[in-house]
Amino acid sequence: MQIHHISAECYPVAKVGGLADVVGALPKYQKQLGHDVKVFVPKYDTKFVQNNTFDIIFVGSVKFGGHYYPFSVHVDKSQQLGFELHLISIPGLFDRPNVYSYGDDTERFFAFQLAYLNWVKFSGIHLPDVVHCHDHHTGFIPFMMKHTFMFNFLRNTPSILTIHNAQYQGWMSKDLVHYFPEFYASDFGMLEWGGVLNALASAIKCSWRFSTVSTSYLEEIKYKANGLENLIHAESYKARGILNGIDVDVWDPATDSTLPYHFTAKTVKKDKFKNKAHLCQIFGLDPEKPLFAFIGRLVPDKGADILAEISFKALENYKQNLNIIMLGSGNNQVQNQFETVKHYYPKNFANFTGYDESLAHLIYASADFLLMPSRVEPCGLNQMYAMRYGTIPIVRRTGGLKDTVLDIGDSGFGICHDQTSVSDVLHAIYRALKLYEDTAYKNRVVQFIMDLDHSWEKVAEEYINLYKF
Repeated sequence: MQIHHISAECYPVAKVGGLADVVGALPKYQKQLGHDVKVFVPKYDTKFVQNNTFDIIFVGSVKFGGHYYPFSVHVDKSQQLGFELHLISIPGLFDRPNVYSYGDDTERFFAFQLAYLNWVKFSGIHLPDVVHCHDHHTGFIPFMMKHTFMFNFLRNTPSILTIHNAQYQGWMSKDLVHYFPEFYASDFGMLEWGGVLNALASAIKCSWRFSTVSTSYLEEIKYKANGLENLIHAESYKARGILNGIDVDVWDPATDSTLPYHFTAKTVKKDKFKNKAHLCQIFGLDPEKPLFAFIGRLVPDKGADILAEISFKALENYKQNLNIIMLGSGNNQVQNQFETVKHYYPKNFANFTGYDESLAHLIYASADFLLMPSRVEPCGLNQMYAMRYGTIPIVRRTGGLKDTVLDIGDSGFGICHDQTSVSDVLHAIYRALKLYEDTAYKNRVVQFIMDLDHSWEKVAEEYINLYKF
């Protein structure tokens, strides 16, 4: 089976969030199952792109909005990522360091989708058996495959949509409908939702099937999907929730090249502490105290807006008998609040602004507990990384967090709370401190979570089954 994955992100090419980790791992495991897998992402000006060489296999142009945009398709023939990586270069649109947050993002990702379809049409390749689109950045592809005259040679090719986060939908003004290749006016409704062109809604309507990244998230978006609830209800007959996996080759504390000390479930007690001592030395913390960590974007969806207050009150209420470290970037106000907490508690609180992949690995390998007070968490990978590295997750029961973490009070292995509130998280921290004091019990929990299987092998099979119509 020839499978095409089209995405705005792919680790290690370009990463903003969990989307990159999924697209960097799922295709590799599908390839290992014997399938011909190709991944298409924009050619950004990232370190990965700068440090690797690619062969140009196609040159073309796309037209929309009265402008022609030349593009070229570059391939990494070494397949160092475990699959065939294709980078679509569109000068002036993607030769920039960041993935998102430009004023012309609408034009950028529309051009990317058109370029992919033009390559399929004019490159002379064998047509794909499945086109797998990820999130709204690729959401108009199923419509164009099915309804535009230019690309309807793909109308019988199955298209799959995976929704990684339904809150972001790729809205466009209806005035921009002229961007699309010609189609019958009667098909306009397949593009529109809520008075605008909506890429995610269009993909839900036009894709042959769609999936979410956990079963609980599929149920949640039927009631909370930023305006798409009725559509998801109507189309739910073709939906499936498939929980993400993690790449156990990349996330393995026994072999992780970013760690100063490696460990397994058998050696975790001794060697995890060595990593903790190393990290604490870097940030001026006491390694003998329990270490709580947060890793992620500083946005309300992640509960980041209450993290500073939680940290301040935890350090105040529990007499500074804990340490807290934050890794992330986003809201400037939250970052400033972290600096205030650090001013009052310099020996107990540390923060790193930005995202550093190596530091993230070291924190997972060092922390005792990971905080994830998310308001929205379609799947969540951080809790799986944490458990793989012997770090006990503290999570709100939502989305994939609900599917992957069972509370210790229910004979489980994590600490769960029901609301994204200061009081709920503080109580969870109190429970974690009590668990930390029970060394024998805590050690059993740590060894148990390290042996949990969150690998991609089974998940890759589930997606292959999803493709079989």
